[in-house]
Amino acid sequence: MFSKTKNIDTAFRQMRSFFIIALIAVILFSGAISFAFFHLASKAQQVIYVLDDGKALVAKAADRGEKIPVEARDHIKTFHQYFFTLTPDDKHIQVGITQALYLADGSAKRVYDDLKEGNYYSNIISGNVSQTVHKDSITLNTDHQPFYFKYFGTVEITRATTIVTRSLITEGYLRRVDQSDNNPHGFLIENWRVLENKDLNVKNR
Repeated sequence: MFSKTKNIDTAFRQMRSFFIIALIAVILFSGAISFAFFHLASKAQQVIYVLDDGKALVAKAADRGEKIPVEARDHIKTFHQYFFTLTPDDKHIQVGITQALYLADGSAKRVYDDLKEGNYYSNIISGNVSQTVHKDSITLNTDHQPFYFKYFGTVEITRATTIVTRSLITEGYLRRVDQSDNNPHGFLIENWRVLENKDLNVKNR
């Protein structure tokens, strides 16, 4: 009788140990599944789908702090492309200048007004001149706000008989502002001025 009771007690303990082990295994498995789903959800939240001509393209989200130097340099490059890329078409010039002025403060507007007053744009149109800017490099200091920058590039001016290459060095500061459709990078160029713009090469066509 005592032997049977002992066997029952042993079996009960074994069964209890089995259930405890099974319960721990279930808890660990559930935890692993939850962690895996949480990890997948986090990765999914960092994926953005962008439509381009009806095609879904994947773009990963990132902390803006990591992208500031890249976005700042692209903002500076874009501004100079809009401001200095000119064709002998008044509407095209106005579209480019308008886009450029969204990216900068009144200092860029003053440079534009001076060029306009000096008949620079009228001469571009009347002379059927095309002008293209090429970036060489951009130095940028993001240690202090607003960010100081210096732009180095060249301007290629194509006339009827010659192609003139001019140096272009400008400087200014970048202030962070709210992003918008007209200013997707969320920067504003301030105190912008042209430091150098002189002939480097003249080539006959």
